[in-house]
Amino acid sequence: MKRVVITGLGALTPIGNDLQAYLEGLKAGTSGANLITHFDAEKFKTQFACELKDFDASAFLDRREVRRFDDFSIYAMVTAMEAMEDSGLDLEKIDLDRAGVIYASGIGGLSTLEKEIEDFEAGDGTPRYNPFMIPKMIANLSAGHISMKYGFRGPSFVTVSACASAGHAMNIAFDYIRLGRSDLIITGGSEASVTKAGIGGFNAMKALSTRNDDYKTASRPYDAERDGFVLGEGGGTLILEELEHAKKRGAKIYAELVGCGATSDAYHMTAPHPEGIGAMNVMRLALKDAGLEVKDIDYVNTHGTSTPLGDIAELKAVQQLMGDHVYNINVSSTKSMTGHLLGAAGAIEAIACILAINHNFVPPTINHFNDDPEIDPKINLTFNKAQERDVKVALSNTFGFGGHNSATIFKAYEE
Repeated sequence: MKRVVITGLGALTPIGNDLQAYLEGLKAGTSGANLITHFDAEKFKTQFACELKDFDASAFLDRREVRRFDDFSIYAMVTAMEAMEDSGLDLEKIDLDRAGVIYASGIGGLSTLEKEIEDFEAGDGTPRYNPFMIPKMIANLSAGHISMKYGFRGPSFVTVSACASAGHAMNIAFDYIRLGRSDLIITGGSEASVTKAGIGGFNAMKALSTRNDDYKTASRPYDAERDGFVLGEGGGTLILEELEHAKKRGAKIYAELVGCGATSDAYHMTAPHPEGIGAMNVMRLALKDAGLEVKDIDYVNTHGTSTPLGDIAELKAVQQLMGDHVYNINVSSTKSMTGHLLGAAGAIEAIACILAINHNFVPPTINHFNDDPEIDPKINLTFNKAQERDVKVALSNTFGFGGHNSATIFKAYEE
């Protein structure tokens, strides 16, 4: 099979509005949490989130696009533009029939749906819906907009598997290229769910932290007092390219995508399997796919959402799979900084892994105050401060409601 490399990156996150700012935020251990500004959250159980900071869509898109795109599509487009520029691709020198967009969103245009329903309820009962309501709302339009912008006529679609969405999108893109069906794919994920329905719905499930008095430190993966995740927004885009195609045009290569896996817990609608069986199996499959062994792994970027059940189940899986090698690796959850971007989480966390490989550091798990007695204290969870490390191989986990599991392995590129 053909080799697949990453030749372009774009990031729009609560701790940085472009790739360089995201890198700096990861190194500094920045908290992206803030009081919600998108709506009045005074009566909500959770009044904070990890929103984007000082982001102006009109700096990237024209007014017509801003008006006709939901925020999740704007985030996808902006990060795709950064990744494409970063890649140095010349569209006149590639086969556009062999270039595609396989993207992800867990929810899609939630704010558009919310606004249209509110406007209808506030009226006299006469349906006056925006003609762009459906195109703005449906999750596939992020891929559609990107493919139209660049004229990519290859595969174009969106994966929707809750918080595993971007992981699945990257892995499907990986397969399209290594099987010879495409030369390059724009992939990643975006999400814009910091809305009344988003916060209210996750509150109703008791999934979110309610630490309103200390929101900056509310995302606490692996801390004994963690009480739920912090909702985030933004997106991440990666350019995946067949190795020889990339070499022929002299592209810079960030890393190689070498393996992936997908499993299901087949257990519960929202809770993870308590023993982490699906999580362990998906990592095992990714290792087998990559032709690597446990001893080859340097860093695991965990799903690590800061929920009482999920964090423990995943660490059990990591420890069971890796045995004593677990004490030789670094583990961290970058959601402690960015919050949980749902369907986009896998994209920005994959980028964190690639940045770790390129800059020889491990992003921290911030906001750790109290050890959890259920967690082996000898596991290096990279608490509170980034650590220098020569990272050659990094594994990224993403898990979603419904029991969906995805794992992706990135490796330092070698000829």
